[in-house]
Amino acid sequence: MREDRRTKLQYWAVYGFGHLVSLLPFWLLYLLSDVLYFFVYHVVRYRRDVARENIAGSFPEKPQKELRGIERKFYHFFCDYVFETLKLITVSRKSMAKRITFKGLEQLEDAFHKEGHPFVFIYLGHYCNWEWIASMSWFVSPSIHCAQIYHPIYNKAVDRFFLELRGRFGGESIPMRATLRRIVQLKREQRPTMVGFISDQLPKWESMHFFVPFLHRETAVFTGAEQIGRQVGAAYFFGEMSRPRRGYYECTFRRMETPSTPVTDYDVTALFMQYLERMIRKAPQYWLWTHKRWKRTKEEWLERQRQVHGNV
Repeated sequence: MREDRRTKLQYWAVYGFGHLVSLLPFWLLYLLSDVLYFFVYHVVRYRRDVARENIAGSFPEKPQKELRGIERKFYHFFCDYVFETLKLITVSRKSMAKRITFKGLEQLEDAFHKEGHPFVFIYLGHYCNWEWIASMSWFVSPSIHCAQIYHPIYNKAVDRFFLELRGRFGGESIPMRATLRRIVQLKREQRPTMVGFISDQLPKWESMHFFVPFLHRETAVFTGAEQIGRQVGAAYFFGEMSRPRRGYYECTFRRMETPSTPVTDYDVTALFMQYLERMIRKAPQYWLWTHKRWKRTKEEWLERQRQVHGNV
């Protein structure tokens, strides 16, 4: 009971602060973001070593000056992301319609109405402001249910805050562990559903079995979205994000067509990683470089497999 009370107090503190910040106009939020950048990058140096190592390993062909430029631009954007996300607490539908444009929504709806798919799976990355994509629920047909898969945050108060933040647009947040069960349930209910998967994170050891070349490294990837999609007859799309200018985003949905003859066991997943890398290379400052994406390597995974199963 005491823990629940503490969680509630933490939640209301986070929500109260976030709500006050969200009432500020965008121009003032970006001014605060510039101030935050100075402290995050120059004073606190939040995960700067991680970001620097990730960026250097991803672009070994680039000179040091350009790498530092990407790094600084990323931290500028990251601070913008913080305030933009808090703004979602009170932002109006009219304001969101001006600041984020979804292109290709008609293709998504055609996958349901013309092609007969019960589900559309949308692959996304931690690129640009991925939290803003939840607002898509405001702009699709009411007959289509929208959902996103999420990994619960360890801090329960912060987890509740993000769930309510995303839920205000009408979409459903499905915990990662409950993905298959919930999607099967939606299929039984015959509800046309769009599901967003942010699939550029690092799998745990027990979930690693498929690697693809990505930003100059053999990279472990999640394959669950493709596996589940096969079971329920989903159509696959990639959400390509761009930031034409500060505070404005475009999300273009592209159909992921795989070869008629399989090349790998998970061609959709491999194609997603190709699209993701191409997007990152266009404007690398908008990817989440502070995530420890490559802390588990293929070499370590192979060694673990040898120890468990003998020679592999």
